[in-house]
Amino acid sequence: MRMMLRLVIPTQTGSRAIKDGSLPSLMEATLNKLKPEAAYFLAEDGYRCALIVFDMKDSSEIPGIAEPLFAGLDAEIELQPVMNLEDLRKGLSALR
Repeated sequence: MRMMLRLVIPTQTGSRAIKDGSLPSLMEATLNKLKPEAAYFLAEDGYRCALIVFDMKDSSEIPGIAEPLFAGLDAEIELQPVMNLEDLRKGLSALR
């Protein structure tokens, strides 16, 4: 299932992680694990944020995704199923 991971990093934790080098390492490890179809990095409400779209095969993957981000960055995360245009078309055609 296509999922979107939204993660928000507290400012102080993010700044420390940049200084000690752990932020780039953890983000690289996360991206290597998820093999996303898209990843975007932005500032949202004054916080470092990432939006990562990837394929989740099973919900048992959630702890392996979330725990390193919680422990390493004190991140707030949300996981949400999402669709691309092709998925939407397929879903809407099933309504006929």
